[in-house]
Order: sequence, then structure tokens, then C-alpha cells
Amino acid sequence: MSHPSEPSSAPTTPAAPATASRRAGRPPRFWEALAVIVVKPISRLFVKRRWRGGEHIPRTGGLIIAANHLSWSDPVLLSHYLYNNGRWPTILAKSGLFRIRGLGHAISQLQAIPVERNSTEATKSLKIAEERLRNGACILFYPEGTITRDPDLWPMVGKTGAARLALATGVPVIPIAHWGAQELLPYGEKKPRLLPRKTFHVLAGPPVDLSKYADQPMRGSVLRDATADIMAAITDLLAEIRNEKAPETLYDPKDAANG
Repeated sequence: MSHPSEPSSAPTTPAAPATASRRAGRPPRFWEALAVIVVKPISRLFVKRRWRGGEHIPRTGGLIIAANHLSWSDPVLLSHYLYNNGRWPTILAKSGLFRIRGLGHAISQLQAIPVERNSTEATKSLKIAEERLRNGACILFYPEGTITRDPDLWPMVGKTGAARLALATGVPVIPIAHWGAQELLPYGEKKPRLLPRKTFHVLAGPPVDLSKYADQPMRGSVLRDATADIMAAITDLLAEIRNEKAPETLYDPKDAANG
């Protein structure tokens, strides 16, 4: 199985409308340049890249990236991958980070969306995300909602936010699986394991086909089925990266808590 170290530069997805802007959803140029100056050298220094599937990522237009979640380090590493494939990733971040002096201003400038967890305010983040998508942004979603608790690090059952936005806006959902970030910064640890140098595998797939849900009412069962399709696509990609058979059913933390 080949693993080219650089993403393809020629997308095969349908061309975006001529009016679509490549600056849509991106931060001010100063903040974008500052982030790139910081992130790219760190990423290159501490991980080797095995990137594939970049041809599936449209360069313009509203876009949902749906990925598995293995480590607090993977948003940074995935952002590098997406940036090199022509997209600025809008990330949903804990609202508490926006209240930290200095950091809050920086992540606001970088177009992050605050998320109030376990609150009636949580729906605000989805409303902001929907508006951004309609204006051409690329939003990085972790449908699991948190780092996987599956003992073997397979994806868990997903939450319905990404599916809801995809059906509401009609933007494509590109599934992405990655592997290796958990070796750099395992869940529950605060100190990264920098040596030996880790390999970060990324594989993007074609858009998830959600067309069968397009004309259905947006009720719970529809959203759960669409979410299951998204998570199945991510899981299949991860199985390819790992060269292993994926579990037949995804880990559900609710079942684990009740068990």
C-alpha cells in the first residue's frame, strides 16, 4: 500500500462555482501567516507524514470534514494536512479557551467557533457553523464529540451535529481517518512523547452519500442514520490505514456507562 508523503494537488471533486472565494472562512492574512509559521515547522519536526486522499477535498465552497478523534494533538496535525490541501479548517473549541487572556483573542482571529458543552447555549455553535458553511467555510468536525474511549481506538458512535448541518446546507461531507497522533500525545497525558519521531497517517475519502436523506424530515431517526453512514465511512478508512478488520458495531459510551 503506497503512502505518498505529499498530498495530491488536483482535486477530482466537481468544480466549485466561479464566484466561490478561496478566502472564504479564512482568518485575516496576518493571523493565518502567524499560525502557519508556528504549526508547519512543529508538525514537520515531530511527525513523519503519510498523507493520502487530498484529491477528494474541494478547494472552495462550504465543506464539512468529519474525522476520528485520537488525541488532543490531532486537530493541529489535521489542520496542517487540510491547509496543504487548500483549505483553512474552522475548528469548534471549548468556550473556556476563549476566556483565557491572549489565547481567546488568538483563536477568535483564527476563526474557531466556541462550544458551550452541557448547556442550552450549545446549539449556538451549530448556528454559527451553519452560517459559516453557507458562506463557504471548511469546518472540521469530530462527530464522536470527544476522544474515542474504544479500548482498541476505533471510532465510537457519533453525535448528530455534523449530519444535521450537512442536510441543512447541502454541503459535502468528506470523511477522514488518521492514525499516529495517539502515539505523540496519548489520551490522559499532558507531556508529548516526542522521540522516536512518530508517523501521522491521514486518508481522506470521497464525499459520504447522504442523498437518500435529502427529502426526509430532519427527525432523530434520520439524523442518526445519516450519522451512522458518516461514521461507517470514517471507520472503513481507518481500517485501511491500520490494515485491520474494523469491529462490526461501534463502541457506544452510553452502553458502557449503563453496563
